[in-house]
Amino acid sequence: MATTQPITLIKGALRSIGALATGETPDSDTANDCFEMLNDMLDQWSNQRMMVFAVQEVMHELVSGQYIYTIGPGGNVGSAITGSIAGTVLTVTALASGALSVGQLLTGSGITSGTAITSYGTATGGNGTGAIGTYNLNLSNTFASGSITTAAPRPLRINSAIVRVTTSVAGSLDYPVAVINLEDYEMIGIKTLAGPWPRAVYYQPSEPVGILNYWPNPNQVTEVHLFCDSILNQFATLTDTITLPQGFNMAIRFSLAELLMPEFGKADQGQMAMIMAQASEARAWVKRTNMQPLQTVMFDDVLTVKRGRDAGWILHGGFN
Repeated sequence: MATTQPITLIKGALRSIGALATGETPDSDTANDCFEMLNDMLDQWSNQRMMVFAVQEVMHELVSGQYIYTIGPGGNVGSAITGSIAGTVLTVTALASGALSVGQLLTGSGITSGTAITSYGTATGGNGTGAIGTYNLNLSNTFASGSITTAAPRPLRINSAIVRVTTSVAGSLDYPVAVINLEDYEMIGIKTLAGPWPRAVYYQPSEPVGILNYWPNPNQVTEVHLFCDSILNQFATLTDTITLPQGFNMAIRFSLAELLMPEFGKADQGQMAMIMAQASEARAWVKRTNMQPLQTVMFDDVLTVKRGRDAGWILHGGFN
């Protein structure tokens, strides 16, 4: 992990293309233009699955009788809490409604815009007792105890989901929730059909908030976990103190330099080739790190007598 600031990445990119000398600082107009390009680049990277370094686990509460939810800033997937902030640590003392999870954005009087939960401290999130405790934030704040609202960011897509049901006999039980497309959702005749908990979800990635459609309509309070392709957070200011995963500093610096070359009139072919090669290699290392292996297909033992449980046995005989 590396700690840096957007202005440091911008100065490195400008030095790489010869638009800034060592020790120089860009003027405010240049810095702001480069900052806008930097955030646009991160926004574009969010569309490339292997440039996103983590799958976002969104926890949210389903209330009885409600099967449609909005997700994103201003949506109803989030929480209302009582808490305080000291530096980059949020301490939650009470959960009024909803559920907490990593990635949620915080809103409250005096809280810096763009403040988000980056990891768990003593808390584990959700809509139960695990929500009480500490969380780590991306930006430093000073906030005396008071009301805070949180909202989950709008995901690009949902890959999988589970519903967590709490019973008095077995504790928490997780059941899979199928992620279906629009055509499958349209085939459901009675979309308000009641059930104990949802078995399927259709996600409409509308703007500015996405829409979650669950089926059947739950008749009890449950906690849903959505595993999403999330959007890379954009930087709020030039002087944000940010912690990036391994390799991202170089990928951002040279990719930004690659985009800035035309704007600064840099047309030296050798220099352009070097910058483009460095940017491509840096992004490739990030993608290799983020790449996930394909899941192995597994079969029940009753189908694979005397053979391995993976799919390889199909090549030499098929089902028994």
